Amino acid sequence: MSHEIEKAAADAVQAAQQSEQYALLLAAAQAQQQAPCQHAHPAPAPRPSSAGKWVGAGVGGSVLLLTLAVSAVAVAVSAVALTVCLLVLRSVWQDIRAEREQRRS
Repeated sequence: MSHEIEKAAADAVQAAQQSEQYALLLAAAQAQQQAPCQHAHPAPAPRPSSAGKWVGAGVGGSVLLLTLAVSAVAVAVSAVALTVCLLVLRSVWQDIRAEREQRRS
C-alpha cells in the first residue's frame, strides 16, 4: 500500500508540474495574442486622378461668369429704364412749367 501511495504522490507531483507547464504555455499564447502585430503594412492605394477637381472648378467658374454676365445685363437694363424715366419726367416738368408761364401771361 505504501508503494501505491508513493506512486500516487509521484503522479500528483507530475500532474502539478504538467499543470505549471500548461499554465506557462497558456500565458505565453495569451501574451503573443495581445502583443501588437508586427506585420508589414500594405502600400497605400494610389490616389485617383484629380481630373474631377478640375472639372468641378471649370463648371463652378462657368456658373460664376454666367451669373456675372446676367447681373451686368440687369444693371444695364436698369440704367436704360432709369434714363428713360428721367427723360420722361423732365419732359413732363417742362410742359408743366410752360403751361404755368402761359397762364401768368
